[in-house]
Formats: sequence, structure tokens, C-alpha cells
Amino acid sequence: MSRLDGRERWAFLGLAYALLAVSSIAAALIEGRGPAALRSLADPILTWLTDPTTGPGSEPTTGPDAGPATGIVSLITGLPWPVLAVAAAVWLAPIAWLHPRRDTRSVLVVAHYLVLIALAGALTAENAAFILFASVGYPLAIALLPARLVMAGVTVTAIVNVAAQSAPGDRTALLTVIAGVALPLIVAGWYVSAEHDKRRRLVQRLRTAMDENADLNARLLDQARRAGVLDERHRVAGEIHDTVAQDLVALIGQLDAAGRATRDESRRGHLDRAAELARRGLAETRRSVRALRPRPLEDARLPEAIGHMARSWAEAAGVELRLEITGTPVALSADVETALFRVAQEALANVAKHARATRTALTLSYTDENVLLDIRDDGAGFSPQEPADGFGLDGMRQRLRSVGGTLEIESEPGHGTTIAAAVPAIPADDEG
Repeated sequence: MSRLDGRERWAFLGLAYALLAVSSIAAALIEGRGPAALRSLADPILTWLTDPTTGPGSEPTTGPDAGPATGIVSLITGLPWPVLAVAAAVWLAPIAWLHPRRDTRSVLVVAHYLVLIALAGALTAENAAFILFASVGYPLAIALLPARLVMAGVTVTAIVNVAAQSAPGDRTALLTVIAGVALPLIVAGWYVSAEHDKRRRLVQRLRTAMDENADLNARLLDQARRAGVLDERHRVAGEIHDTVAQDLVALIGQLDAAGRATRDESRRGHLDRAAELARRGLAETRRSVRALRPRPLEDARLPEAIGHMARSWAEAAGVELRLEITGTPVALSADVETALFRVAQEALANVAKHARATRTALTLSYTDENVLLDIRDDGAGFSPQEPADGFGLDGMRQRLRSVGGTLEIESEPGHGTTIAAAVPAIPADDEG
């Protein structure tokens, strides 16, 4: 039971007793009886207990069918309003107990309410001042009865109040009119309460769904965070592999060549190229950490950047390379151009390290919907079905997949390798 329920039950109980007290005082003043009303409370009970003709254990005195219950019946039918007021006061007491149990003991609550309304009607019939007490049926109907019976309780209270104040000859017609109005009110109240219950259940389901969605959203955010961390790790790994690792391999090659050189001019040339590779590797490392575009793409578009990179690679690797650009070059999204540049860079690095090729061809083709990149060599080749130890091929696939592209590899031992990349021709934005 909540603190609000604890306050409500005492509020309703106090209201009922207050209305009963005010009505009793008003009834006593109307009849001009004052304190004598207290005697009228005890007189019927004392009479019933002491009168040998009506008291306990008395024998029937009227009619062959009369019995011991005759005295009790006559007492009930002849009770004055003070007795009824005391009975009503006693009957009000369980409200404090029933209110917090109105949902679990609804049948008992409804029965108690009906008896209370009957007592209020009897009091009103005895003295019109009790119409004030009878009005307690309206708030109690809302406070105690189930939602679908609230309108019925209000209607019954109204009927009892009006009927109790009507003249005996007018009650039949009056009740007929009230019934004609009360029945539709009860039906309407039942329907409205049913719709209210339906909406309440719907709201509860919506709240449950919102709680579930909040939990799911938290899980998705956590998964997205983890996926973002994993993607960033893949990006950094790919950048290191495509830049720093390649430059370090070339740097080691230049240093080995410088160590084998016999002339000072040749040794100095290898050392100069090694220093340039070291500076370039450092710059690319910083750029990768800051997630910037490759330096060749900052000052030129993709065809020029790939052409410059391919010529530098051919000169350093000593491999013949044929470069071809087909279609109409267009400015592409920075991510697309970066992915294609890195794929070309990685493919040529693999040729230099593994293929032992003498000739290589690189073709960059622009179509209406896609951009195609093909790298072919006449080297040793390999079996694409066998798992690879390095990061290169997986890195190329991940780069292309991040921009909606695909990668196909055709190779056979002893027959060279062809790498074909295809990405959507996503145009550069206005700012780019």
C-alpha cells in the first residue's frame, strides 16, 4: 500500500463521518428534539429487550403464523433515524480496511457499498436532512468501486436519494423515469470504463516496450562503440601496413644496397633514398594517426596520384610498368579515392615483395556507375584459396568493403596474378 492510499482511506472515512454528523445535527434541529434524540436511540432497543411480548424468548401472541422473529421485524421496520445513524456509523468503519483492498476483494467492497447506500436511503426517508450524508455515495463510488462499476454506483446513489424523498404515490412513476435514464448511464459508464481499462493496458504495454527499447538501444550503442573501436583498429593496422611497413621494407632494401655498394656515389644515392623513405614513413604515420588522406591525394586527384606513385614504384622496384587511364575521370569521394589508392599501393608492394615479376600493368577505368582498378603481373603467382599469413589481401578487402566495393583475385602458381577492384562512383561533395 502506498502512502497516497493510506491518506485517501482516512480522508474518505473522515468525510463520511463528518457528513453523517452534520446530517444528524441538522435532523435533530429540524425535529426540535435536541438531546431527546439520544433517548430515542436507546428506547426501541430497551423496549425490545424488556417487553415480554417482543423480547427474547417471548411466545407468539398474534396470529397462528407469528414467531419469535416478529419482534425483530417490527423493530427493524420501526427503527427511528438515530438508530439508523448509529448503524451507519458502525457500517462506515470498515472503509479504512476495504479501501486498500478494493482491487483484491471487489465483491466484498461492492456488497458493503450497497448496504451503505441502503442505510443512507433509509435515513433520507426518515429525515430529509440526511440527503447530505447520502451524497457520500458519489465519492465513495469513485474511491472504492471497480472502474466499470463507478457509473453504476453513482446512478444507484442518485436513484436512492431521489426515491427516498419522493412521496409514496409518486415513487412508481419516478422510478420508471429514473430507470429510463439510469440504464443508459450504467451502460455508458461500463463502456467508457472498459475503454479506459483498454487504454491503460495499452499504455502499460507501451511503457514496457519503451523500457525494452531503451535496453536494446543501450546494447546497440555498446555494440556500435565496440564495432567503432574494431574498425579504428583495422584502419590503423591498414594504414601502418600500407605506409610505414612498405616504407620500412624499402628502407631496409636501400640500406642493404648501400652496404653492398663499392662506390661512394652509389652508396650516397642509396642512403639519400633511405632517408627520404624514413621521412615519408614518419609523415605517413602522423597522417594515419590523424586519419588524414594520403599526401599524394591532397594535391592531385586519383589518376595523377596513382600515376606518380606507380612511376616511383617502378623506378624503385626495377619492374616495367604500363599505366592506363580509361573513361572520363571525375572527382570522387575522399574515402573512395583513398581506398583505391591504398589498394593500388598494396598490390604493387606485393608484386615487388613476392611476385618476382618483370612486367606489370595498372589500369584505372571510369564508368557511369563504378570505378575499376586492375593490377596484373607476370610473376610467380600463388593459390588464392590457401590462407595468407599477411594483412595485405584482407586489408584491401576491408578497405573496399567500407566504401561498398569488391575485390577479386585471379592467380595461379607460375602464371602471374590479376587483382580487380570495383567501387561505386560516389562523387565528391561540394566542400571536397
